[in-house]
Amino acid sequence: MNMKWLLVCGTLLPLHGVFAVSLRPDGNPARSPLAVRATTASLAVTAPAVISVTGKVTDEKGGALPGASVALKGTSIGTNTDANGGYTIRIPDGTKDPVLIFSYIGYQLQEVALGNQTTVNVQLQGDSKSLNEVVVVGYGTQKRSDITGAVASVPKARLSQLPVTNVLQAIQGSVAGVNITQSSSVPGAAPSTVIRGQNSINANSGPYVIVDGIPLSKTGGSLSDINPNDIESMEILKDASAVAIYGTNGANGVILVTTKRGSTGKPTIRYNNYVGVENFAHILRPRNGEEYVQKYKDWLTQTGQKLVNPVPNYNELANYNAGITTDWLKEATQTGILQDHNLSISGGGPNVRYFVSGEILDQKGVIKGYQYKRASFRSNLDINVTDYLTIGTSLFIANNNRDGGRANLLNATAMSPYGQEYNADGTYTIYPMFPEQLYTNPMLGLTTDRIDRSTNLNGNGYLELKLPNKLSGLKYRMNIGYSFIPARTASYTGRAANDLLGTANTFFSETNSFTLENILSYAKDFGKHHIDLTGLYSAQQRRYNTSTANAVGFVNDQLSFNNLGAGATQTSNSYADRYALNSQMGRINYSYNSRYLFTVTARRDGSSVFGSNTSKYGLFPSAAIGWNISNEAFMKDIPAVTNLKLRLSYGKSGNEAISVYRTITTNNVGRSPFNGVSTIGAFPGNLGNNNLQWETTLSKNVGLDFGFFSNRINGSIDVYQNRTKGLLLLRSLPIITGYYNVYDNLGETSNTGVEVTLNTRNVARGDFGWESTVVFASNRNRILDLYGDKKDDLGNRWFIGQPISVIYDYKLAGVWQNGESAAAQDPGSVAGDLKFADLNGDGKITPDGDRMILGQTAPKWTGGLTNTFHYKNINLSVFIQTVQGVTRNNADLTYADETGKRNTPVDVGYWTAENMSNTRPSLAYKNPRGYGYASDASFTRIKDVTLSYVLAPKLLDKLGLGSLTVYVSGRNLYTFTNWIGWDPEAVQQSRGTGDWTNNYPLTRSFVGGLNISLR
Repeated sequence: MNMKWLLVCGTLLPLHGVFAVSLRPDGNPARSPLAVRATTASLAVTAPAVISVTGKVTDEKGGALPGASVALKGTSIGTNTDANGGYTIRIPDGTKDPVLIFSYIGYQLQEVALGNQTTVNVQLQGDSKSLNEVVVVGYGTQKRSDITGAVASVPKARLSQLPVTNVLQAIQGSVAGVNITQSSSVPGAAPSTVIRGQNSINANSGPYVIVDGIPLSKTGGSLSDINPNDIESMEILKDASAVAIYGTNGANGVILVTTKRGSTGKPTIRYNNYVGVENFAHILRPRNGEEYVQKYKDWLTQTGQKLVNPVPNYNELANYNAGITTDWLKEATQTGILQDHNLSISGGGPNVRYFVSGEILDQKGVIKGYQYKRASFRSNLDINVTDYLTIGTSLFIANNNRDGGRANLLNATAMSPYGQEYNADGTYTIYPMFPEQLYTNPMLGLTTDRIDRSTNLNGNGYLELKLPNKLSGLKYRMNIGYSFIPARTASYTGRAANDLLGTANTFFSETNSFTLENILSYAKDFGKHHIDLTGLYSAQQRRYNTSTANAVGFVNDQLSFNNLGAGATQTSNSYADRYALNSQMGRINYSYNSRYLFTVTARRDGSSVFGSNTSKYGLFPSAAIGWNISNEAFMKDIPAVTNLKLRLSYGKSGNEAISVYRTITTNNVGRSPFNGVSTIGAFPGNLGNNNLQWETTLSKNVGLDFGFFSNRINGSIDVYQNRTKGLLLLRSLPIITGYYNVYDNLGETSNTGVEVTLNTRNVARGDFGWESTVVFASNRNRILDLYGDKKDDLGNRWFIGQPISVIYDYKLAGVWQNGESAAAQDPGSVAGDLKFADLNGDGKITPDGDRMILGQTAPKWTGGLTNTFHYKNINLSVFIQTVQGVTRNNADLTYADETGKRNTPVDVGYWTAENMSNTRPSLAYKNPRGYGYASDASFTRIKDVTLSYVLAPKLLDKLGLGSLTVYVSGRNLYTFTNWIGWDPEAVQQSRGTGDWTNNYPLTRSFVGGLNISLR
């Protein structure tokens, strides 16, 4: 077909053959086969001919699909179907081998070679890929459509497209029911994780982490040891049906991590890199010179003193008179730098497949001296020895380095802007605000020698035997795992840091862990029946030992911690323990015609942590049923429903999460003078309880998985109730016994909640796409009983019917103002002091009658919203996290400044007779009741935004690359909150490294990255 076109007044008109148009005086065209004529001019334009192709696009049931995309492959020519599914597309004549691409959200893409056709009707098939997706469920895999338990898969985009040092940071807020708290941004610090609320009061409530089938939690390792780029998938098991298979380890949920493995084909080389900067997400700014002087003047006025000097300390006068100020926050901090380089090679043949990767991570913190370096190497290998025998390994080594002395942010914010940072000889002044000696120079930590290093050597291997012929479906697998984790810390504090004697200490530890699992499974289809049987026998063992040495009194600081024998006084200590667990497990999965699903599991665990008077073994059964409603015949007439599955589960899991040897009575040793001689003696240490047993959790779960309009809208809803009995609780004892407490099986707690996950494909038109994911989780945590008498434990702040962790304090009613009399209600209070509510109405403020529960420290509900936009090769992802219903005591409002000599944040403020603040006290207020300033710690955060560009295939071909993605990403960009302080998420508690979490607030990062693969 040969077509030509005529352009007239901006409109293209088809010319069949060769013809002419002339404009007659009346304006009507006159045709001539020879030329184009006009009264004033003539114009002829030639254009390529087109072929019109029409048709209709329907679904698998014949229903029209309006808005479906129809495109000519390899071009930008395309259209969309109308309300009846009809379309018309014009194909340039002469197009070589034209192919039409038909696509619609939730349906499989379909390509049709056009040939000589001018009418093409297409019936698209629903995309069931998500339902047929294979999911790791523990000791095996299942199709998602066959799962009866509550199993959440972490979105893979969050595993591969976010620059994080710990993979838990990437999934924070993105999985319903999984509460991950980044309480400290110290480089290398791992977030804390709680799944479906806190079950235990004293025992550990963290989830059980398994990497490639081998436990990581029990070996002393951490997810910080795992390179996020090596992770293929993460599943989180939440209900009894899913976690009971892990018995004693499953009470607090299970995180399953599967690393990448090789595949058949030519080698693929991938290089991932990102480089970025970090700074504080929010700064609680100290007062400048003028503000500091005014604060001191106000303090003198409010405490009834006269102003003698404009600044409170002698060392400040010189700088004040010279107008010299020091920005201590600037001195103690820096721009953080974060970079990661990861190189991997994968591939293999029919019988050997491999994946090898190496990573170097380097993070320089925003507070001077803080840093974290990780070097890791992984090798995963799979070998088909025969048709029925496969062996493989998963080996990795991770070296963690947190060396270096560190500046102190708290002291930096407390320093007077007129304080002396340096001595005349250039060394740091010990007391910049001398004679004030409470706050030392925040930079002194940089003068100390300090190392903090650990290595995780982990080797896992497996053997898998598949029996042929009549025994087809029967499989035996043996997993062997070994982990060796040596760690060393050492420090020396000398004269430059105000230790005139010199103090050195060293600490060494070793953790050796071994796991052996024997797994026998059988899977078979009998017509419409499918059965899957799994049996397990496993053994785990961990040995841990430490040695500590300290010395004080060195002649000089030159030897640091390298020769403790040079110290005048040496002390040493050592410790060792052993933990063992033996387990047997059986599981049956049955399904009929992919409609009716049934799972029953029983696991028996024997743990060495329990006493000799009771069985060390516990039995943990569970059962679950599932109904794929969408597979029923009566659902065929409801085309809008793609997937609808109901799940119900009930079961018991256990918790042994206490330290070893807590069931036996032990003594501690110490030195005491006796007749002038230092003598070693024994004194009470731990009071054992040989009757101690498992802490058990009974769980109920009702879940609904749904998908509508070919999964254009899909998700799940889960409602659960967990009841934990026989808590491993520390019972307080009278001190006359010689012991403070003892572990006992006491009390009962409950967690009830709802979890919702909703995925939607909002727009998929041509080059533009938009998808959203919403997660919501609400948990109600309650103490049902403590000591069998239904009474509260006021000393520990444990209350029947209330969450485990609450804020119990006075209720703030304002601030006493001038003219108000506090004599009757709160004798001794004056204007500027805090005013508290008289809750019992007796006219007095007393601890017994006027304190109440002000809130809970765990969130009442959490949520996340991810919006992902695509335009051609450009992708934009925006993730917003929210945490609501949290109350915490605010240490940033409780600065003790009895002498008026420390700096305080501008945002905190204080009462004066002029401003009459009704929320902040005067500078003279001593807080005699120890009020904690309970504050709303709820927040909504723009957690991360990532913009990426994927190089087009044509350019990749020219460059000889397999793929290329460049991106920029920002994390913790902005937080919406009423919290006054550095960050509402920070939990103010001490860490094992000696850092206080409020000494290293939340950071914001901006990075640029490159992901490239060679083919």
